[in-house]
Amino acid sequence: MGQLLLVRHGQASWDADDYDVLSPTGWDQGRVLGRALASRGVVPDVVLRGSMRRHRETAEAALGELPGAPAAADVSVDPAWDEFDHVAVLDGMPQPETGPPAEAPTDKRGYQALLETALESWMDPAHADRYPEPFAAFTARVGEVLRRTTEDGAPGTTAVVTSGGVIAWVTASLLADGDPEVATRLWRKLNVVCVNSGLTRLVVGRRGTTLVTFNDHAHLDGLPELTTYR
Repeated sequence: MGQLLLVRHGQASWDADDYDVLSPTGWDQGRVLGRALASRGVVPDVVLRGSMRRHRETAEAALGELPGAPAAADVSVDPAWDEFDHVAVLDGMPQPETGPPAEAPTDKRGYQALLETALESWMDPAHADRYPEPFAAFTARVGEVLRRTTEDGAPGTTAVVTSGGVIAWVTASLLADGDPEVATRLWRKLNVVCVNSGLTRLVVGRRGTTLVTFNDHAHLDGLPELTTYR
């Protein structure tokens, strides 16, 4: 039986020119995760990541603290593990019929509220033509990359550094047991609680792929300054 560890990237730089760069907190989260895995004797045989910079930097931070793991330079890159494009989701949100278009808030809480409103539009099939990657295409992409990653069912541990929306969909789809409406409702709730550097564990065997834990962030216990969701 094989094991698949899905790692959410460390905190990105919300208020920087390039959001995709890890913040100092994000680097610390990756290092703490790597040390925690080392202390548990969890050393992945294979490491994959999405193509985003925050994925690469999180892998570098964690692997640098994990003796015996593949080197960061040997990590395979698969863009199918990338997050949905939150900028495109915001740009596709319907604007008021009258008056000026809505402006993005400059504070984190207001920005998150606006994004959650935009996500509802993105998830509506009636608005699919507004987006380069509609919600249905995103979920199909995630489902396919999960299938490809787990199809051989080989023993050993594979770690994937990816993003919260991707991990939330993997989790929701497994819990929903093939019901897309249930999976979508679950995704709404799971997407907003994924902790930066949180660990989701799947096992792959004769019965297929099974969720064991979601969003484990025990490595951040006692470190409230490193427990972030955005």
